[in-house]
Amino acid sequence: MSFNALYTDLSGYYDLMCVDIDYPAQSNAIHRLQQIFGNGETAHLDLACGTGPHVRHFIDFGYASSGLDINQPMLDIAATRCPEAQFTLQDMGSFEVSAPLDLITCFLYSIHYNAGIEKLKMCMTSVHRALKSGGVFCFNAVDKEKIDNGLFVKHSAKQGSELFTFRSGWHYSGQGEKQSLRLSIEKTDADGTQVWNDEHPMVAVSFAELVTLLEPYFEVHLFEHNYEKIIPWENTSGNAIFVCVKK
Repeated sequence: MSFNALYTDLSGYYDLMCVDIDYPAQSNAIHRLQQIFGNGETAHLDLACGTGPHVRHFIDFGYASSGLDINQPMLDIAATRCPEAQFTLQDMGSFEVSAPLDLITCFLYSIHYNAGIEKLKMCMTSVHRALKSGGVFCFNAVDKEKIDNGLFVKHSAKQGSELFTFRSGWHYSGQGEKQSLRLSIEKTDADGTQVWNDEHPMVAVSFAELVTLLEPYFEVHLFEHNYEKIIPWENTSGNAIFVCVKK
């Protein structure tokens, strides 16, 4: 089963897969960064928005929010969660907007869904084109040079009589521009246990390379991957929040 097919088939369970994510804290942190670095306006787009939980929080903050994703079943759920928002089926590598934006976000390391460095450059060009002067692009990323292939995260959640166990982790060979997200989903119910295993190719990039790609378009600020406190990145951790102000 391909990654997209897996996500399509399990789109109704996506929120269970992300049940341990602190969406309010993540959304509030980027809202605070927008207040510090942004232009004070509220036209917002969330790239790879999934089922729309971040969009929901930004709407509640007073933003005119929208979202895009390549998975229509996810967008259908997002539209139910956020009927005020506009959602479009688009690839974040080459998207279009109807009016300039003040804030573009990309949560949950989804910037790595760009298939390679050239696609990542296209994404940055699309973001730059879509933002107003002084607009802000916020996303989180992982440095390929600091990936530990032995680490993974795991959590379980129940829905009705079904028990789900989710495992995911990064894998990088140590060279090149490809890394992968390895994912396992296990569902147990009265009929037994089903397991889906998948490995999705993603772009691998170091923070130094990423800053070099961004700097022609943006003033780049890096912060520690901490949604409770705004702390400048200290050049040691392998995860960071990027705040990019359009030049």
